[in-house]
Amino acid sequence: MKRQATLLLEDGRVFRGNGHGFEGEAVGEVVFNTSMTGYQEILTDPSYAGQIVTMTYPLIGNTGVNPEDIESRKPFLEAFIVRHLSPLPSNWRTTESLETYLTKNRIPAISDIDTRALVRHIRLKGSMRGVVSLVDHNEASLLKKVQKAPEMVGWDLASKVTVEKPYENTDKNVNFIEFSRLAEFEPSPFHVVAYDFGIKSHILRNLTRCGARVTVVPSTTTAEDVLALKPDGIFLSNGPGDPEAVDYAIRNVRNLLGRKPFFGICLGHQIFGLALGGRTYKLKFGHHGGNHPVLNVERKQVEITAQNHGFAVDPETLNLNDVNVTHVNLNDNTCEGLEHRSIPAFSVQYHPEASPGPHDSYYLFSKFFEMMRDAKTH
Repeated sequence: MKRQATLLLEDGRVFRGNGHGFEGEAVGEVVFNTSMTGYQEILTDPSYAGQIVTMTYPLIGNTGVNPEDIESRKPFLEAFIVRHLSPLPSNWRTTESLETYLTKNRIPAISDIDTRALVRHIRLKGSMRGVVSLVDHNEASLLKKVQKAPEMVGWDLASKVTVEKPYENTDKNVNFIEFSRLAEFEPSPFHVVAYDFGIKSHILRNLTRCGARVTVVPSTTTAEDVLALKPDGIFLSNGPGDPEAVDYAIRNVRNLLGRKPFFGICLGHQIFGLALGGRTYKLKFGHHGGNHPVLNVERKQVEITAQNHGFAVDPETLNLNDVNVTHVNLNDNTCEGLEHRSIPAFSVQYHPEASPGPHDSYYLFSKFFEMMRDAKTH
């Protein structure tokens, strides 16, 4: 039986469609993702905390949901927007339908709206707060709820999604690797301490496949506590929210730089840039999808990358005598990678684990392990 659903944006734009999932409502920043596959990985990416995700690909849910493709302990996004939500999944790995999964995890969803019009509106006006409701359809009432919601700028969401205590990664599901550029990589038994700002399972699987013993620590873990674990390298994960609001992590990274090899991605890249003295700024509508072209400046090669972020590092605020800009986004020329010139530390804005997405950037895991090997040798 069809249920009514309403999407209202903070500028007053309204979309009405059919409701799915949790019989409730949710407020968040409305963004769009251009990936054609991998909706389950997108749903469970902690970097979407505080956001309502719109899929530009029109058919979602046709392969259902399975327990192997989840990227975190639960979905962290606020609500889900699709053109058509398939009621009947068809895939040999399916264990439940998307509708059931959304309901179980209390995620409201809306379908059968013009997602092309919504995406065009966001591209023109910028990402903005909105509400998806299956219970309240009064525009004045919904607008008040949206206006009370927090802005993304200044919001520390990493502390909301991180783990409560350290743990050793035991996920050995690395069958995916046979299709990647790490297939020929010789494993190296290093100890990696990974800061969890919203870490994804596939990142841990990549590190494990490379031979690492991975200890995952909460976002607030001090530099002293990290060093007490005797790591060979330190990994800074992806995560949600405003990087400048995660001031505790910036201080800890600043205290650790030069003491161990570093590899940061997404929010970890932004924290690395801030620890080096730079600044970040909010993008108009962010980068979300599995098809973003990035130039590797050193190799003069283009990588097609998976991305999910709403902020970027401003390279003009960095001391370029100390750090190189290694990667540049070919859509808008934003900074996509940094590497320190004198200490073993580098970062990229995108997701090299690519779940979902292309495998062009898997070499970065090899680079991290080579960096740890060099540090241990010398």
